[in-house]
Amino acid sequence: MKRKISVSGLTFDIFNTLLMIVIFVVMLYPFVYVLNYSLSDHTRIGTSLLLLPIGFNLNSYTTMFRDPAIFQALIISVSRSILGPAVMLVVCGMAGYVLSKENLVFGRFFRWIVFFTMYFSAGLIPIYLTYQNLGLTNNYLVYILPFAVSAFNIVLIRTFIQSLPSGLEEAALIDGANEFQCFWRVIFPICLPVNAAVVLFSAITHWNDFITTQIYNIMDRSLWTIQFVLHNTLAVQLSQTMEEAIQAADAAAVSGQTLRMAMTVITVIPIVCLYPVLQKYFVSGIMVGSIKA
Repeated sequence: MKRKISVSGLTFDIFNTLLMIVIFVVMLYPFVYVLNYSLSDHTRIGTSLLLLPIGFNLNSYTTMFRDPAIFQALIISVSRSILGPAVMLVVCGMAGYVLSKENLVFGRFFRWIVFFTMYFSAGLIPIYLTYQNLGLTNNYLVYILPFAVSAFNIVLIRTFIQSLPSGLEEAALIDGANEFQCFWRVIFPICLPVNAAVVLFSAITHWNDFITTQIYNIMDRSLWTIQFVLHNTLAVQLSQTMEEAIQAADAAAVSGQTLRMAMTVITVIPIVCLYPVLQKYFVSGIMVGSIKA
């Protein structure tokens, strides 16, 4: 049976399609411009729209990676973006599982403590003094340990676990499994959607974070992240080491602007590659608790 389409309905569909196309182009073009600029010869770039690279070359990327500081910063960012979410998933997963127990002793108190931290913070100075006393300043572990616990992720995992049938856990306990085995062998594998969502949240946080470096690790250049290096590049122009790299390269093909564009592309690409892989799990995980059967 063919559905009859009215003139008003057809007009709305056309308008809606055109509007979505415009929004897509407006959101996509800035990244396309940055990518094309980083692959172009800066002496040939005008003020017009940059839809394709002009004078295609990879000099900006080769010059950038000649600087050992850039490569070191990239390693720090990649390592913390892998190790940090892994540690967070273990800690928050176990915490969410424990807080999902209705018979937990002082369970309401512990849940209230978790919720409380979502709305109130001690402030920057007490946190800095605490990290300093713990020896976390100028230390790689400041990227991992403070991010291991996230109240939002704990609540998200707890809500997902509460939506699972209680018979799964009861069957495992009857078969002789203890609480630890029940979580890791039964509950944790079923939590793939919410696990993917919290890992994506955490990975993006770790990858985009530069404030932690600026506050706690600024005195140790070997612990700088690629985002902090990019922040310095955009805020205070190029570092001395980068200027030396530029002088060693072909000045006619490489400029500070093309290097900044290349560094921006490097910082964006990992998230662009990661999100499509986890997108379906992210959507299902973020919808946890919004619909009740």
